[in-house]
Amino acid sequence: MTETRSDPSRTTQLRRYLLVPGTEQDFLLWWADRIVPARADAGFSVDYASFEPESRRFVWATSAAGSREDFLALERDWLASEARAAAFAGEPQRVESMDNVIVERLV
Repeated sequence: MTETRSDPSRTTQLRRYLLVPGTEQDFLLWWADRIVPARADAGFSVDYASFEPESRRFVWATSAAGSREDFLALERDWLASEARAAAFAGEPQRVESMDNVIVERLV
């Protein structure tokens, strides 16, 4: 690797989910229709998303302007928001496990 393109003005979180068997398509539709726009309205961008059907793994990256501390404050606000509550209202649990970490973007 010769050069990194990390943007110090943004913080990125990598989110890795194992989906509940049989819920994958409903989750993907719900996530695209409800979570992506709600996250955008809350100040986040969705930078990447992929799904591997064989392993039921869904991986996505979200970012926001500012430092790690700024991102974590925005995330706390998001978790407590009415918009998030509305997006999850009446939805069944479709994520079996998750791992969310702040990462340094390289490209």
